[in-house]
Amino acid sequence: MEVHHVTEAAETFTCNAFLVVGEETTLVDAGAWDGVVDEIRSHTDDVDTVVMTHQHGDHVAQLEAVVDAFDPDVYAYDDHPTRTHEIADGDAVPIGGESFDAVYTPGHADDHVSFVSESALFSGDVVVHDDGAFDYGSFGRTDMAGQSRDRLIESIRDLLEAMPENIEHLYAGHGDVFHGDVRDVVETALGRAEKREPKYSDG
Repeated sequence: MEVHHVTEAAETFTCNAFLVVGEETTLVDAGAWDGVVDEIRSHTDDVDTVVMTHQHGDHVAQLEAVVDAFDPDVYAYDDHPTRTHEIADGDAVPIGGESFDAVYTPGHADDHVSFVSESALFSGDVVVHDDGAFDYGSFGRTDMAGQSRDRLIESIRDLLEAMPENIEHLYAGHGDVFHGDVRDVVETALGRAEKREPKYSDG
């Protein structure tokens, strides 16, 4: 599985969007950078599927542009005009030609799902390696309307239960890609979330 971070060069606020090249080519989240289609084209001529972790603007703003350019199947938990496949908790979802298990992980967003395989985790915003608030294990913000720290904590616990022991690759919606002991990063994020302290000093 070959993974390219296709919003890495963005100078505007966006999520991390990952192009996974394999037996099928998959984009995990579309991001908000208007250069993403050109960046995808620098790696491949085709995108077979787009898989959405959730539909906050920084993850979904360029989805229609990606669909117009490549006409992929679109997997999402909540309804979207471009969605072709609904994701439910426990579904097998193809990413790069490999099968990932969808884990429903709300708290940061009501429609949030994460994707787990034997070796990799696409965690969206539920858990990230680093994000300016914490290094080595942070979690999605829950201080905005409709968000819930308690539900996020439950989601991180569900994610840990679904993850294999030796998972080695973490591709999160923000911050750096991480290779190593992913379970330890997620357990660290859980411990910080459980303290229920504000993630940022202003809220």
